[in-house]
Amino acid sequence: MSRNIVVEFPKFKPLENQSIELVERKGKGHPDSICDGIAEAVSRELCKEYKKRYGRILHHNTDQVELVGGAAEPKFGGGEIIRPMYILIGGRATTFVGDEEIPTGEIAVNTAIKHLTENFKNIKSDYFYIEQKLGQGSADLRAIFNEDAIPKANDTSLGVGFAPLSTTEKLVLNIEKELQNLPLNEIGEDIKVMGSRYRDKITITIAMATVSKFITDLDHYRSVIEEVQRKVEDLTSKITDKEVKVYINTADNYEKGIVYLTVTGLSAEQGDDGSVGRGNRTNGLITPFRPMSLEAASGKNPVNHVGKIYNLLSKKIANDVVEEGAEQVYVALLSQIGKPIDQPLIASVKIVGDKSLREKAERITDYWLDNIEEITERCILGKEETF
Repeated sequence: MSRNIVVEFPKFKPLENQSIELVERKGKGHPDSICDGIAEAVSRELCKEYKKRYGRILHHNTDQVELVGGAAEPKFGGGEIIRPMYILIGGRATTFVGDEEIPTGEIAVNTAIKHLTENFKNIKSDYFYIEQKLGQGSADLRAIFNEDAIPKANDTSLGVGFAPLSTTEKLVLNIEKELQNLPLNEIGEDIKVMGSRYRDKITITIAMATVSKFITDLDHYRSVIEEVQRKVEDLTSKITDKEVKVYINTADNYEKGIVYLTVTGLSAEQGDDGSVGRGNRTNGLITPFRPMSLEAASGKNPVNHVGKIYNLLSKKIANDVVEEGAEQVYVALLSQIGKPIDQPLIASVKIVGDKSLREKAERITDYWLDNIEEITERCILGKEETF
């Protein structure tokens, strides 16, 4: 069956050649990313449980996770949690098959606890309280979901992707990941990186939580910030020759003793709230100067929820077309509810590059739509990053 694949060659400047660019990344410890991580982890575990019991994935969407920040009193060399973070897991999941009940709520809570304790080294079980309110999915959506052939889209939605990343985007993405891997106990996991470029000058602003029990005094804190500054500047020099200025924790006021201290390394301990879908897109970035979908990919089922699948798929299509020599590629896929997910209403591929790439772009798009269910398996195995 032929697909409605439209390849165009619009005349516009690649982002690298435009004067201004803004890009952001919320690290894994940001409240929004915590919610994304829990939502996706719960979906993966439900997929595994459904497959173990029934040999197939049943209908679910766990993309409604909310975090209400707690209260804490960090201080040099210590600190304490006054009120725990509150996490609510919502969404839908198949809980009954005939008379058999599946412990979806228990799975969700246990998975959330595991995610928190395995990913955030300074968090303890009494630092958070988790509640689940998973409901049963609607009958019509379950019917669409349970088709035996190619899954039918459970929404009329779109996914977008682009490639390659700009220099500023690479900087923002790599700086946050590098900071997460530094062997410094004083650094927490709540790290946000904002990049701005005006012509050839790039400014990187980093908000980085520090862990109070590992920092003895203000001088120690300052030495940590200075060390991180050096490491970030070294990293930027390996990525670009452009002028890059790095600023860390710009709200600090050393004279007044105001610094970014936390007990857990997470701002969520002190009132910052979070929700699924408010943070990074599926490429790990927030890119207002690029096309973006507002779909929350994390937690959506990987079988037929196009809000997840099409965003992941469009990124792969764009990357593959760039590998064939395109300078810039933008992909958008649009579904119609109830229609096969491998037959989008339209697959738009916009290319900055030679028009000889048309046939290759069509072939690449067709290939990935033919193999769209590969995305499902990769999500179950945790091989796809959704935030």
